[in-house]
Amino acid sequence: MEKTFSWRGRTRTIGPTRTGFSRHTSNRSMRTRRSGRSLSSWRRPGICTLVPQLIREPDRSAGKERDPFGGDFLEQLARMQKEQGRTFDSRLRRINAALRVAVPQFKELRLERDEAGRPHLRGLYEHWRPDAGWQGEDQFSDGTLRLLGLLWSLLDGTGPLLLEEPELSLHQAIVQKVPGIMWRVARKTGRQVLVSTHSEQLLSDEGIAAEEVLLLEPAAEGTSVKVAAADDEILALHKGGVPLGQAVLPRVAPAKPEQLALDFPE
Repeated sequence: MEKTFSWRGRTRTIGPTRTGFSRHTSNRSMRTRRSGRSLSSWRRPGICTLVPQLIREPDRSAGKERDPFGGDFLEQLARMQKEQGRTFDSRLRRINAALRVAVPQFKELRLERDEAGRPHLRGLYEHWRPDAGWQGEDQFSDGTLRLLGLLWSLLDGTGPLLLEEPELSLHQAIVQKVPGIMWRVARKTGRQVLVSTHSEQLLSDEGIAAEEVLLLEPAAEGTSVKVAAADDEILALHKGGVPLGQAVLPRVAPAKPEQLALDFPE
């Protein structure tokens, strides 16, 4: 079933998942500037849902450009390194700083080319033997690769950005910080960031207002869209102190998830 949302009188279909949907502009001291551009700018949204296996095995996506699943992610990095060296170095410094906080024992990330000229990520981790801590992208965890792709996509461009479940493979302590990162980037660039998610931790950020969350519920004739703030029960729970994620997610859960266990008897 497809998800559809409206924006300035236009309709946009974004995917098949039943989910809560949040546009994290901000509910803080400053609202993100709304863009006057048409939805045609969505044609090339950057890296939206990086698939780690495609990073580890780039031959699977040979010939693709700006693949939304990250098949040519390393080539994109190498292209920027060659054509916009200063911008690349600046972004890499910021991402290095974030990875040192989020990834245990991480020290440094580099982009290098092998003897055949193909780009590869190299990460240095703390190790008791000198130079023994270097790893390639094929050894990075899914979480490290997904976080790297998320950070890069937020920094890469100023147009609207769609992120599909950015919480995947990340520890909940990191997920809780993702909305704040989005807000800081959006405040600086003015870009719109739209997120589909099933994460209670992500939706419960205090900077997300109920007016910014859309509930997408598949139905027989399509997908219905409802603003969370228009749901009296959600609004009452949230005003009563219940985190927004806890108030919202039960409303988009499958009708009878307990029946899953019945199909797998002991």
